[in-house]
Amino acid sequence: MVRYIFITGGVVSSLGKGLAAAALASLLQARGYRVHMRKLDPYLNVDPGTMSPYEHGEVFVTEDGAETDLDLGHYERFTGVNARQSDNITTGRIYSQILQRERAGDYLGGTVQVIPHVTDAIKDFILATPDSIDEGTAGEVGLIGEAGERGEAQKAQANSQANSPTGVDFVLAEIGGVIGDIESLPFVEAIRQLGNELGAARCLFLHLTLVPYIAAAGELKTKPTQHSVKELQGHGIRPDVLICRSQAPMRSAEKAKIARFCNVPESAVIQGLDVDTIYAAPLAYHEEGLDSAVLTHFRLEPPPPDLSRWQGIVEAIRHPDGRVRIGLVGKYTDLKDAYKSLSEALVHGGIANRVGVEIVWLEASRFSADSADSLPAGLDGILVPGGFGERGAANKIAAVQFAREQQIPFFGICYGMQMAVIETARHLAGLPNASSAEFGDTDAAVISYMNSWEGTEGAVYRKADGDLGGTMRLGAYPCQLRPGSRIASIYGTEFIKERHRHRYEVNPYFRDQLEDAGMHFSGLSPDGRLPEIIERHDHPWFVGVQFHPELKSRPFAPHPLFASFIAAAIEYSRLV
Repeated sequence: MVRYIFITGGVVSSLGKGLAAAALASLLQARGYRVHMRKLDPYLNVDPGTMSPYEHGEVFVTEDGAETDLDLGHYERFTGVNARQSDNITTGRIYSQILQRERAGDYLGGTVQVIPHVTDAIKDFILATPDSIDEGTAGEVGLIGEAGERGEAQKAQANSQANSPTGVDFVLAEIGGVIGDIESLPFVEAIRQLGNELGAARCLFLHLTLVPYIAAAGELKTKPTQHSVKELQGHGIRPDVLICRSQAPMRSAEKAKIARFCNVPESAVIQGLDVDTIYAAPLAYHEEGLDSAVLTHFRLEPPPPDLSRWQGIVEAIRHPDGRVRIGLVGKYTDLKDAYKSLSEALVHGGIANRVGVEIVWLEASRFSADSADSLPAGLDGILVPGGFGERGAANKIAAVQFAREQQIPFFGICYGMQMAVIETARHLAGLPNASSAEFGDTDAAVISYMNSWEGTEGAVYRKADGDLGGTMRLGAYPCQLRPGSRIASIYGTEFIKERHRHRYEVNPYFRDQLEDAGMHFSGLSPDGRLPEIIERHDHPWFVGVQFHPELKSRPFAPHPLFASFIAAAIEYSRLV
């Protein structure tokens, strides 16, 4: 029997709702349960793919090519369960599907309304089994019909769907935004209806809120939490568990007060203190009794959790044998969430080598492309991440040149690999005008627009003047590694699959010139057309990849490229 946990947030955003949901899922796993996680975002964008990183942070790409909220990255890193296209829904996607059906006449002349059509679509998305849903089907089941037809028959269908054999014990569904936001109302109404249709034995409502510390008064204030719960109750939902985020420890009296005014057991009032590393969150929430409160609600008595995995990870982070400094040259460094998966993958590389990793954030537009002296001293490695557009490109190319000439370990990811190709073309291959087609017309477009590629279901074609959203090369694609190459030794295999998100590729026309200049193409698409990986043999560690390896790294399974990169940084730190 599948049980559902609905996670909502109150008072303010950015309290760590997604992280708390991921930590809870990992605790349920530690007790032997199988979990699946989903995110419901109330914004009107179909997906976050066209949103600025300053608006939304990074776009997390799933194995099957969905551009999703960064919280799905937390879900994967904490549970090890790959998310899918069907695990992230937005208001925009739901309305788009409903309007397509309305135009097709699928509603038989009926009035299309928020209730029941939008709320039913949300419920169908939540209840759809992880083994059966694919892109384009979530939110479409049960949309046809007159308003108000759901009733007992639909309730029976909801129970039937929820009982489907999926190999999953718990589905955790996080509702984006804050209770009280206008755009989230249909989602709140949908989970309220599911609470009634499935019953308390199948559903739990978890509300994460804020208990601020007022320094002038020297005390915590519970009133914002009380008002947030009151707002939630006004929508017909009584929370079963409260997570109270705070900067200072809560006393038992404050927990008792919240329990009394919010109508929950005191044991279900969970303190959420800040932790020194996000990977300590499962341990901290377990100590507070979060997983016990959830299992008590469902009347389950599993064995104690095995938390040795998280204890080992936290031990490695808190007590490293050394430390390395990695310069990250990006264009969105003012918002660290724009590189969330990347920064976490570097931490994972540190865990693999038992060292701490200090990330030196370098805004690409703020140092001089004419002088390597503008880069900070003492860097043990340089990483140029993915990105779009020409802004900061000259400085990224200068950073690549500096790393190559000074023999500093270099890692280029997606756009970063392209900058490495341009640097080699300009300075070593006799192509001074080498550039990217993304930056405008050039007579040496070593990076060119990709208008076709081989997808999992055959050839994919794209028009240069087509839509921006969902039109990149997205998701996991296979790559053949060159036998005997450094990259093959790092992976320990000659065939890999990695996740992509890009519109431009290395132009194969210039491959021979680049290889003559010392750049080796050690990874290609299986058909040999698309360069996927570059490396240099005249450098201790110089690797560029067209894909995003950070998306598949886990604290308990660091990606081999990041483990190797940090190992090279350790070696370099010992030489200087």
